[in-house]
Amino acid sequence: MKPFSLNAMALAVACAYPLTTLADDATLEPVVVTAPAMKAPLEVSFDPRAPQQPLPATDGASLLKAIPGMSVIRKGGTDGDPLFRGMAASRLNILLDGEQILGGCGMRMDPPTAYVFPDSYNQVTLLKGPQSVVHGPGASAGTVLFERKAPSFDKPGYQVDGALTVGSFGRHDELIDVKAGNPTAYVQGILTHAESDNYQDGDGTEVHSRYQRSSATAIVGWTPDRNTRLEFSSIHSAGEAAYADRGMDGVKFDRSNYGLKFEKKHLGGLVDAVDAQVYYNYVDHVMDNYSLRRFMPTAMMANPSVSNPDRKTTGGRVALTLVPGERTQVIAGLDQQSNTHTVRSSMNATAMPYEAKPRTDDAAFRNLGLFAEATHELSDSRRLVMGLRADRWKAEDRRQTLAVGMMSMPNPTRGQTREETLPSGFARYEWDHAGGGTAYVGVGHARRAPDYWELIAKESTGSLSAFDSLKPEKTTQLDVGSTWKQGAWEASVSGFVSRVDDYVLIQTAYAKPAMGGMTRTTTVARNIKATTYGAEAGVNHAFNAAWKGLASLAWVRGQNDTDDRPLGQMPPLEARFGLDWTQGRWTAGSLLRVVAAQTRYALNQGNIVGQDLGPTSGYSVFSINGSYRWNDSARVTFGIDNLFDRTYAEAISRGGAMVAGYDRILRVNEPGRTFWVKAQFTLK
Repeated sequence: MKPFSLNAMALAVACAYPLTTLADDATLEPVVVTAPAMKAPLEVSFDPRAPQQPLPATDGASLLKAIPGMSVIRKGGTDGDPLFRGMAASRLNILLDGEQILGGCGMRMDPPTAYVFPDSYNQVTLLKGPQSVVHGPGASAGTVLFERKAPSFDKPGYQVDGALTVGSFGRHDELIDVKAGNPTAYVQGILTHAESDNYQDGDGTEVHSRYQRSSATAIVGWTPDRNTRLEFSSIHSAGEAAYADRGMDGVKFDRSNYGLKFEKKHLGGLVDAVDAQVYYNYVDHVMDNYSLRRFMPTAMMANPSVSNPDRKTTGGRVALTLVPGERTQVIAGLDQQSNTHTVRSSMNATAMPYEAKPRTDDAAFRNLGLFAEATHELSDSRRLVMGLRADRWKAEDRRQTLAVGMMSMPNPTRGQTREETLPSGFARYEWDHAGGGTAYVGVGHARRAPDYWELIAKESTGSLSAFDSLKPEKTTQLDVGSTWKQGAWEASVSGFVSRVDDYVLIQTAYAKPAMGGMTRTTTVARNIKATTYGAEAGVNHAFNAAWKGLASLAWVRGQNDTDDRPLGQMPPLEARFGLDWTQGRWTAGSLLRVVAAQTRYALNQGNIVGQDLGPTSGYSVFSINGSYRWNDSARVTFGIDNLFDRTYAEAISRGGAMVAGYDRILRVNEPGRTFWVKAQFTLK
């Protein structure tokens, strides 16, 4: 794939734009996102197009890392897996413009956030804990919403938004977003491109991590009146990425998506609004050990090898907003999702190209959910929020055989089907402070069905297949917290305690009997009992009109109650401190990230994304940024991440693999000192 490039286009439009000056006495808010705060109960929201420090790779996971309590498992330069409070994958429900999209790779090269191009969205929202039921099944740790704002025109017009980012290690990203319309219709086109060479850590060691990513989005909308919208969208993206944590790279990440939405608001009766959408998504993924790296034959892999999984997902949702009383609002509806996974591969790509082989179905999933969520105002300052959900989940194991080392064995669960009804619900009490802010206390329960990577990609302790033995997770969680605002102070705190029955634990290096009285080690999925608890806190203070300080803290602990040991993949205590300055057209800022040592770990235990590798030492990283804005339509932001060129790796990280021509390290280290500049403009 040769991705398109927008460098020349973005620079030409930016240079041609006639800039107007900003008044000398005008003041501007800082434009760099460093630690977005919780503004409403259990909700963190920010603009993904705002520059961010540390400068993220252009995927959704690195964007989310700015949120306190969020971690990312690094595998290379892009496509990391996000975790919130140590919970990953299907425990963290991720929706792209209302659609639940799943990747194809059985080794998690392409989590849902790998198909997120942040500049093509307008808002990112994290909903903490099992405290909402309207955004799909699971969500025991939380829900992440990547959302676009529909264009609106009071008269015929257009708008062009553009951005160009350049940085160290050959990094450059481009965005062009063009909208045009009138009061009754609109069109929108978005092109994004991003690429980077291999980065270096603080010691100057090169990490196998280069990537390139491109996307094209087309949207057509019909708005016969202010309260009605019908919208069709088409999204196509492609990419490739080198990985430092495994023996293969992702040489193809193709996605095709089509969606149709209908929205009708302010109907004025019992049914006040109707929202409906349907979508189709197809992911075609290829990984091999020769396209992006030098092939090195081994005893286990003597020839160039390739695997080509794909996944086809269809889904839809209908929700009604009901107003049964003056102080009561109910959102009720249903959602559905079906997906089929296939794979084809070749252990000798030279002699037997994978393209010539037929695809083989290995699994199919279906989920139908019914939900209702009500908000009842007890008074002007107190409210009760409640929700119930029931999901009918079905999974089918279509694998004929299973690979055991170099051998192929019959699948003991071939053709089996599982069906479960999974109830979820929550209740939360909120009350507003007299001075400003809201406090809350809530209890939620979520049942999560095991996902593809747990049921299909893993063994059980007593069988070659985990399909028939793995139970759904049952999470019960207490959430408490508050937001607070008083004068120049703004603060928030959120805490939780969670009990998880039948937690799905992934364990590597598990010994099992083999032929001839021998033993072998493999990766298994098994159910345990677990307890997790933790908190996030943040405070912002405006010292005066020019200076503003911020601080945040995130802490989480997990316990494997069955094995009486720490729960794997729990991040250590982390604090962030920032100081921002704003004066007229200029802003400047700094970010100090301090991470404690992690001595609580469970070697070889974790989740489908990664397992604990051992203890880690603490570290601190300091970054600075600045910006200049000519007017409301043009600005440039610049920064230096990891100013002192520290060499470090996150506690939650994948282990380094043997890659020809690169030094092997215990963990995939983070980038060293990184310089970057981002220019943005708007034409209307």
